[in-house]
Amino acid sequence: MSDSERDKVPKTTEPVDNAWSLEIPSFTPQDNPHRLLKESSFATLFPKYREQYLKEHWPLVTKALNKHAITAELDLIEGSMTVSTTRRTWDPYIIVKARDMIKLMSRSVPFEQAVRVLQDEIGADIIKISSLVRNREKFVKRRQRLIGPKGCTLKSIELLTNCYVLVQGQTVATLGPYKGMQLVRRIVEDTMKNIHPIYNIKALMIKRELAKDPKLKNENWERFLPNFTSKNSKRKQPKKKKEKKPYTPFPPPQQESKLDKMIASGEYFLKEDQKRARKRKQQEERHQEAEKKRQERRAQAFIPAEEKVVKKKEEKSDINLEEFKKKVTKGLKKRSAPP
Repeated sequence: MSDSERDKVPKTTEPVDNAWSLEIPSFTPQDNPHRLLKESSFATLFPKYREQYLKEHWPLVTKALNKHAITAELDLIEGSMTVSTTRRTWDPYIIVKARDMIKLMSRSVPFEQAVRVLQDEIGADIIKISSLVRNREKFVKRRQRLIGPKGCTLKSIELLTNCYVLVQGQTVATLGPYKGMQLVRRIVEDTMKNIHPIYNIKALMIKRELAKDPKLKNENWERFLPNFTSKNSKRKQPKKKKEKKPYTPFPPPQQESKLDKMIASGEYFLKEDQKRARKRKQQEERHQEAEKKRQERRAQAFIPAEEKVVKKKEEKSDINLEEFKKKVTKGLKKRSAPP
């Protein structure tokens, strides 16, 4: 770092309100004149379909890494890429950046994007999404939801986070500023947890508009952000639940075999003639029971049905018989009396 750059960097020991706004000074060869003590190297494998692309762009990779005194080797037989430091390497962290670069290129990220990792303000992150969802069908649907129709959702995430995002197989490769990578990771993990990415995209758009207003700078933004509520209904319980039997450490008793049953009944010790006679007797008993049931079923047709007895309802009268008799007798006396 030059003296002029050191003077520009603010020297503060107090807590910083916005750490993302601080500028990271560049690390120059003058900051490490003694170079590195030991050699470090990293290797990564790449799939067969990336072999032709890497073979064509490998001169550009070596040229980009030579600026930072890093050597790169491409082994087409084993299918691996290796980066290592040299005696001229002055930046101790550049080897980690070079490792991230070859990892991104093995994950189908183009060279034009992967070479940006070598910058100080740019980072890389590979998010594994295969372990977040067990069901294969759900995994494919949620991964497609992250991409969106014709890649619209993925493009909107890139515009809001200023990151390059590539969904490839069971991983999501991100490349961009460190703050943007945090947002991308949160969106990806929420999407695989069945939260639609449109909620996070909408929240980012609202935050971007709120950040432009100086009045709302130090206020809480929770009232402006959308709240996601899960609409998954509870699992329907069966009408008839099977009662769990009390746990016993002992296994259930072994079922008796046919031979054991014959020994218990005494049939095993009978002779052949006795067995035949016993079998014939059992068969005759079954025939007699069947014949008896058949006769009962036939006799049911000749049994008369029971007649229902209709009871006549007694009519209630409010006439007093004693008074009626007195009136009749009085009338007869009047008729029989002489004029």
